Amino acid sequence: QLERQLVMQNQMRERQTAMQIAWTREFLKYFGTFFGLAAAGLTAGAIRKKNPSILLPIVPLSFILAYQYDMGYGTLLQRMKGEAENILDTQSTLLELPKGSLTYEDLEKIRRSQSKFFIEK
Repeated sequence: QLERQLVMQNQMRERQTAMQIAWTREFLKYFGTFFGLAAAGLTAGAIRKKNPSILLPIVPLSFILAYQYDMGYGTLLQRMKGEAENILDTQSTLLELPKGSLTYEDLEKIRRSQSKFFIEK
């Protein structure tokens, strides 16, 4: 039964990751269209007004576009996975919870204090 739960949890994680990638790819289509129209409009405006500073919004928009592309079609997820593995292997102290892990006794103490709180009111 434990093996079934592990398989099911892994399947759910894979499906959630697939949905995240699919969402990113869909968002990229819309944002890419917006970026193209914005770049064309800003370029036309810069040429008309002879003011190249009008093109400045293209810089942050291009970073967003590059990030979304890397997330949807690039290697961002592999790099994130590698960095997460590195953290788990070499910096596991960063993952510790404040006041340590919860124990059964801690949960019981919290449950008792909450039940007293609700009974008194």
